[in-house]
Amino acid sequence: MVEYVIILLVGQVKRMNADIKVRLASESDAEELSRLNQAFNGGDKRPPQQIMESLKINNELIAVAEIRGKLVGFGCAQSFHSFCYEEPQGEITELYVEEAARRRGIAGAIISCLEDNLRKRGVKSVKLLTGKRNDAAIKTYEHCNYVRDDELLLTKKIGD
Repeated sequence: MVEYVIILLVGQVKRMNADIKVRLASESDAEELSRLNQAFNGGDKRPPQQIMESLKINNELIAVAEIRGKLVGFGCAQSFHSFCYEEPQGEITELYVEEAARRRGIAGAIISCLEDNLRKRGVKSVKLLTGKRNDAAIKTYEHCNYVRDDELLLTKKIGD
């Protein structure tokens, strides 16, 4: 398993922050992922058993960030094939870092981990959606070289 360690620039010297690690999630992260997901999305906590099952069967990539062994953030990405395109398509679907752990480069490291793993799946271009007023997220994505475009997202509920 590859771990991503945050590199901080201090003057002209790169320093590794060994306390912060980013890696792909494992089944043993289910309880903490349940806690983080509830903080991010609200509502009822997802049962850790459901998260473990999802990790086993899903094509989703889930990267987690930890500080001294405690999970403080996660990101999710999907890759998929479409007859419309020659290469597989990629999308970052979720990104969350706890308030107390922000402004340390963790979100960027999660994005890098997801991008690296999407690249291994043959993805050459990644899309993501965020709220047009989510300035902090937009700044993070732009810092990671994502570019705004003029596409419009439309949604519709088709179930209960």
